[in-house]
Amino acid sequence: MSDDQSYELLGFDNLLLPVGDLGEAVGFYERAGFEVALRFDEAGIALLKVGGETPGILLRLEEGLGHRPPPWPSPRVWLEVADARRTARRLADAGVAPLGAPFSVSTGWTVEVADPWGNVVGFTDYTKRPELARR
Repeated sequence: MSDDQSYELLGFDNLLLPVGDLGEAVGFYERAGFEVALRFDEAGIALLKVGGETPGILLRLEEGLGHRPPPWPSPRVWLEVADARRTARRLADAGVAPLGAPFSVSTGWTVEVADPWGNVVGFTDYTKRPELARR
């Protein structure tokens, strides 16, 4: 393997989100539609599935991290869904309040939610550019 190949970006491994309470975080993300792939309380981590890919969102317990008001200035992660506006209704019905109404983006629509620690997750669709969608 050449030195150039060793630095080639091959894809995502996991996205780590800091949380202050692992049980509360898992409950929030389950209401938001995520499935838990692995939970290891002794290590303070839980892995959430994202589609059929092996990498996912890794919730990591950070002692002393209190709740923060959304939107806390932080990176955002957006995940592809078939219909963001329908996802917004489902989230609200499950008790996960969107940060606002779905908004238009160049590829379709997006709705964002914030967990109790200010981590922002967006659900975005490709209804305006279906040729770019995964399915």
